[in-house]
Amino acid sequence: MKRFLLLLATSGLLSTCRTSSTSPASSGAAAAAARRDIAQVLATQTAAWNRGDIAGFMQGYWQHDSLVFIGKSGLTYGWQPTLDNYRRSYPNAATMGQLDFSNLRIQLLSPDAAQVIGRWHLARPTAGDLHGHFLLVWRRIAGRWVVVADHSS
Repeated sequence: MKRFLLLLATSGLLSTCRTSSTSPASSGAAAAAARRDIAQVLATQTAAWNRGDIAGFMQGYWQHDSLVFIGKSGLTYGWQPTLDNYRRSYPNAATMGQLDFSNLRIQLLSPDAAQVIGRWHLARPTAGDLHGHFLLVWRRIAGRWVVVADHSS
């Protein structure tokens, strides 16, 4: 009986965790448009960063106290504290460098949620290059795709 219950529980857990490439969130014109919209936000962020505009870069993030950024210094909650941390860490164009995202994998989780996995690279000739990977959680809020959680390392 215990084995049967364990098997039943495991089966139920696995069925709730599986994803399908034919799910409504990952197929169709709406999903393609969502992926394009997210890619455009990333391109806009990159352009803002590369012209030294941290506030412009931050427009791709949810302007809310529940935004979470996870980095080498730990957790930061809120849009303004995240902006403040970026400004402290990158006080000028030399420390900001030129940002490039690569190896992007944009995956819709639902019609209004997505995750993006990728690599970031800062080319900084005078300060030394930096690079790492990231996982971004996105939500469509008020018709606009925004990052609600960022784990960058």
